[in-house]
Amino acid sequence: MHEFHKIRRLPPYVFEEVNRLKASARAGGADIIDLGMGNPDLPTPQHILDKLVETVGKPRTNRYSASRGIPGLRRAQAAYYGRRFGVKLDPERQVIATLGSKEGFANMAQAITAPGDVVLVPSPSYPIHAFGFLMAGGVIRTVPVEPGPEFFHALERALHHSIPKPIAVILCYPANPTASVADLDFYRDVIAFARQHEFYVLSDLAYAEIYYDEANPPPSVLQVPGAMEVAVEFTSMSKTFSMPGLRIGFAVGNERLVSALGRVKSYLDYGAYTPIQVAAAAALNGPDDCIGQMRATYHRRRDILVESFSRAGWPVPEPSASMFAWAPLPERFESLGSVEFSKLLIEKADVAVAPGLGFGEHGESHVRIALVENEQRIRQAARNIGRFLASADKTLHNVVPISASR
Repeated sequence: MHEFHKIRRLPPYVFEEVNRLKASARAGGADIIDLGMGNPDLPTPQHILDKLVETVGKPRTNRYSASRGIPGLRRAQAAYYGRRFGVKLDPERQVIATLGSKEGFANMAQAITAPGDVVLVPSPSYPIHAFGFLMAGGVIRTVPVEPGPEFFHALERALHHSIPKPIAVILCYPANPTASVADLDFYRDVIAFARQHEFYVLSDLAYAEIYYDEANPPPSVLQVPGAMEVAVEFTSMSKTFSMPGLRIGFAVGNERLVSALGRVKSYLDYGAYTPIQVAAAAALNGPDDCIGQMRATYHRRRDILVESFSRAGWPVPEPSASMFAWAPLPERFESLGSVEFSKLLIEKADVAVAPGLGFGEHGESHVRIALVENEQRIRQAARNIGRFLASADKTLHNVVPISASR
């Protein structure tokens, strides 16, 4: 039998082979230090859990909820945007709750994409940014992830050479996986370009609160005058409040896009469990010292990872934001590629990372390292990797053409 059409459009899942090897190693008793998946390990703040438990015990909270998000939650998200970015949102028309930003992107793609529509996606990028539109029947053209002149050159080339012309461009800053950041001047230029050429801007701001330059917190694209005419921004509770399993996010901004997303969602879901939505509202309305504590923890982990990995013989560039480091493959392993190198780290160092190829073809020369283990475990990972690198000349002479790659 033939493969289903939409499944056929998806490439093999790059992470599957690495995940299978990781599971096999653990089944064999290996203590794998998992720096692969960006799965926050920090506890959800207690006041959020208290509100969740309190609401679960109330009558009628087990019924179907609101697909667009309960009113109190949408008001809380609008208030957060007002405090954090100085952006005024109408919670009735410009805010919608999603089951995480990933679901939001996938359903937005279903809402706005006609077969053959062109969408501009950074490479490397979080997989749903591209595959959400591929599954919806769209066509992907890639643009650079770095917010510089080449980004706009790529936009101009896409407009001149794409038939039909692109309907949207995806932004993601702080970027997953590269940790690149953008400033308001870049956003101003993107919005001006989008308005001039009549396409939408879909911004992923999931890592807005994980930054290490306290004087320059990441901005929102919606801070730019006129952005509401063309832009929607996706955020998530997963990283900001360490609530990944509760699956709450938002899309905010352009009314037409928010309305289209709401229409699709009304056919697909009844919204998150009401107690989770109430707890999310309590998080947004409550004290924000927990956000600062979370950020400080990631900051310490980042510094330890950069220092200890460099000492182990693998220099890792210091990210200025996000919960990831984007690390080039050690020179002697470049010929292997990111998937085989990631497998080697599991086999030889008991450390799991995410192969860069899983984030697009332009990620092949890198791996993504997530700051999701404690400081002691990060140091242990560095020691394991140091021993592996030190012995690589002897143990891998049949696997890696070391002399040729130097």
